[in-house]
Amino acid sequence: MRSRVVSGEEKEARGLGGGKLTATMISDGPHKRRPLPRRAAPLPGLPLRARILSRMTASSSLPFPTGLPLLLAFDLDGTLIQDGGTELPPETARALARLRSLGVKLAIVTGRDIPPRSVREGVQADATATNNGGRIEVGGQLHAQAEFSPEDLQAVLAHELQGVRLVLFTPEAIYVDLPPDRDPEPWMLARGYHPLSEAPQTGIVKAGFYHPEVVTLARRLRESHPHLVLTGAQDPYPHFLTVTPTGAHKAAALARIAELLEVPLERTVAFGDSDNDEVMLEVAGYAVQVGTLPLLARHADWQLPGHEALAAYLDGIADGLEGR
Repeated sequence: MRSRVVSGEEKEARGLGGGKLTATMISDGPHKRRPLPRRAAPLPGLPLRARILSRMTASSSLPFPTGLPLLLAFDLDGTLIQDGGTELPPETARALARLRSLGVKLAIVTGRDIPPRSVREGVQADATATNNGGRIEVGGQLHAQAEFSPEDLQAVLAHELQGVRLVLFTPEAIYVDLPPDRDPEPWMLARGYHPLSEAPQTGIVKAGFYHPEVVTLARRLRESHPHLVLTGAQDPYPHFLTVTPTGAHKAAALARIAELLEVPLERTVAFGDSDNDEVMLEVAGYAVQVGTLPLLARHADWQLPGHEALAAYLDGIADGLEGR
């Protein structure tokens, strides 16, 4: 699915947040159990857009939600853009502009702290959820921000990983612990990082661990603190673990965004490629897997081979709304 392995550092923040923010915990969103994928049989000779239209109009126990209102929610890395990238493909930007003109609502739901400026300008999303869904903005207004309690933060920091690279995030800064032989990454220097010893006990919104044995920490935290949200420590990021506070996950973010935009959850379409997208694909009204990660296949109502195919798929949705 990916041509190279991108470090978690490269995928993290591309800019600082705003001023001091009031913490608001996100409640867990509803979940539904999905059967096996209901993908249409291949139609040889037809281009992707034609196949999409045939799928959208075919009878099915779980058809694509036609008409409006409609909310499309996108993961960032590996879905909207290439993994670790900073630019929205021009054809994807054009397809999204078409959908916006038809009244479709758009949302970005990402593990990053903030999407790249060029992506924000290209998507012009109605809502953005960052930090794996822990921070939610709709119409430029902050609606939710999840933070670790001091007790949970202490448990997260009590790790057993020797030589780990550890990054704590607040809305305003990052705090980094690096092995003695490791220089700061360029993105850390750009952010003006602080040493981990200066990290506050409150206001931490995310922790990132980079180590070959993060799976051991993930296993221990799942047993001792099952209310925390853990992603990574498995394919496609076996050496990277993200920990976010209770309720800070993409399913809760999608449910909250849909509520704020007044779109029924069954009229949402989620797009994702990685393990942190699993809960969002599960809760969405319709799920589109981008790529081939086996973990996501059971949740997918449609599968795209990669982010390069996204623009044609979105144009197919627009064609359907226009009655073509």
